[in-house]
Amino acid sequence: MIVSFLNQKGGVGKTTLALNVAAERARRGRRVLVVDADPQGSALDWAAARDTPPLVTVIGLPRPTIHREVGELARGYDDVIIDGPPRVTDLARSAIAAADLVVVPVQPSPYDVWAADEVVKLIGEAAAFKGNQKSVFVINRRIAKTAIGRDVAAALAAYPLPLASTVIGQRVVYAEAAARGLAVFEIEENGPAAQEIGLLATELFG
Repeated sequence: MIVSFLNQKGGVGKTTLALNVAAERARRGRRVLVVDADPQGSALDWAAARDTPPLVTVIGLPRPTIHREVGELARGYDDVIIDGPPRVTDLARSAIAAADLVVVPVQPSPYDVWAADEVVKLIGEAAAFKGNQKSVFVINRRIAKTAIGRDVAAALAAYPLPLASTVIGQRVVYAEAAARGLAVFEIEENGPAAQEIGLLATELFG
């Protein structure tokens, strides 16, 4: 299965979600390839920061030919996770066209909800060519017990994409893990972050 994580707004935690879901799939015995399609190369930086053998293979491919190359790249892997670019470009279109599932992380803020509009439009354009493609919003970095955390779900209902039932909280362990090239379950195996990533991976992949 090929899953692209995309949002035109930077800072939504797209790379963090992509890498932790990829690591969770590897934890379950899947052979996972991560395609870093973000010119910033954050997924590659994460892989380089690691001191122990990698859980997943990470390659850089920040060019708008992913949809043509991913079939060959995916040989020998069970899952492919694409960490998409932070802006709506031909590269983003290619990452969408390559995917079976497009995941759009959204932080609980009005700006993030508004910014989702462009990605939703791109997904709609791709639907004309990929009728069986699925897409989903994931609320990320929600601060518990805040009104905006509750209201974002209602705001996203205005879009045609469904909303994942799993919500990812704002937790320091995500940044701690990223700095060391680790997945959250490698720091806190049964911690809240590891549990919510596990639930999200199950929801996305079944």
